[in-house]
Amino acid sequence: MLDRIPVARPNLDGNEEKYVLDCVRTSWISSNGEYIARFEEAFAERCGTRHAVATNNGTTALHLALVALGVGAGDEVIVPTVTFVATANAVRYCGAEPVLVDVQPGTLNIDPLAVEAAITERTKAIIPVHLYGHPAEMTAIMEIAERHHLAVVEDAAEAHGAAHDGRPVGSIGHCGTFSFFGNKIITTGEGGMVTTNDDELARRLRLYRGQGLDPARRYWFVVVGFNYRMTNIEAAIGLAQLETMDAGLATRAKVARWYDDALAPLDDLLIRPAATPGATSVCWMYNVFLRHGDVSRRDEVMARLDERGIETRPVFHPMHHLPPYRDPSPYPVADDWACRGISLPTHELLTPDDIERVTHALSEAVTQPLVTS
Repeated sequence: MLDRIPVARPNLDGNEEKYVLDCVRTSWISSNGEYIARFEEAFAERCGTRHAVATNNGTTALHLALVALGVGAGDEVIVPTVTFVATANAVRYCGAEPVLVDVQPGTLNIDPLAVEAAITERTKAIIPVHLYGHPAEMTAIMEIAERHHLAVVEDAAEAHGAAHDGRPVGSIGHCGTFSFFGNKIITTGEGGMVTTNDDELARRLRLYRGQGLDPARRYWFVVVGFNYRMTNIEAAIGLAQLETMDAGLATRAKVARWYDDALAPLDDLLIRPAATPGATSVCWMYNVFLRHGDVSRRDEVMARLDERGIETRPVFHPMHHLPPYRDPSPYPVADDWACRGISLPTHELLTPDDIERVTHALSEAVTQPLVTS
C-alpha cells in the first residue's frame, strides 16, 4: 500500500536538534534563554522591522497586538470573512466587534473597496490577512487606514517571506503577526510573533506579554497582562527553521510549478492560483477551485482523494457561516468561491512522484461523474 500523502509536514533537517539539545543540556527550557532574543532579532531582520516580539502562538500574537494598540469594548475591527477563525476571535477577546467584509476572487484576500464601505465612527483597526501566503493589497489598505486614522494589523500567519510592492509582509502595517504552528512555512511547534517598527508599541507588546511586569522592578505589575511568552526550546527550533527558510521557500515555489504544469490540462475544470500585481506570494497552501459545483461536489472530490491516500483540506469556511459570527448579509465572492476551494498537499518534502500521484487522482476525481446527494 502506498504511503499517505499529508497536506502539510514540517521539515526539521537543519539545526533544530542541535539547538534543542543545547537548551536541555544548559537547563534553559522555559521562557528565558538566549534563543528567544536570537530568534526575535533574526526574525525582525528578516521582516525588515526594528522589533519582533515572540509569543506562544499566532492567536495570542493577534490578541497581544490588538491590546497593545488599545482596541477594546465598543470598538470595531474590520476583518475578511474568509480567514482562519482566530482572526475574529482575537477581536472578541478584546471585547470589540469584528466587522466582516467580502473578499476578492481568486486570492480570497480582503477587498479594499469593502473595507472602505464598512468603516464607521467606531472602527478602530483593520486586519488584512495574507491568505494562504498571498499578500493582500496593502498599498490600498494603508491609504484607507491613513485617511481614516485607523490601525492596521497584518495577519501574516501563513505568509512568512511574502512581500507587497517589494516590502516584506509584517513591515507594512502598524504591526504584523505570524504563526509558527506545525503546518506553517517555518514552525516552532506552537508559537507566534508580532513585528513592528514602532518603539512604543514594541514596549507595550513586551509589557502585556509578560503579565504586565515592570521591567525595572521585580514582581511589580503595572497593568493586567497575559502569559503569552514563547519558550527557549520553541525559539531554538524557530531559529533553526529561519536559517533554512530561503531554501524552503524555493522548494515550495518548485512544488507550485510542478502543480501548475501538471494541472494545466484541467483549466476547463479547475482554477489554479494566479499572481496579482505587486504581490510576491509564498506557497503555503496550493489551492484549486472547481469551476463548477458546490460544497457537495467539492467534498466528494476530496473524499475520492482521501480514498487514494491523499489528504486535502477545504478552503476556510466563510466566518459569516459559522455560529459565533453568523450573518445573513450577502458576501457574494466568499459564498461563490470558498465552497469550491480545495487545498492540496503543500510542503517541502513532496517529490515529483508525490505531485504526479496527487494530480492524477485529482484529474480522475474531477473528470469522472460524481455522485452527489
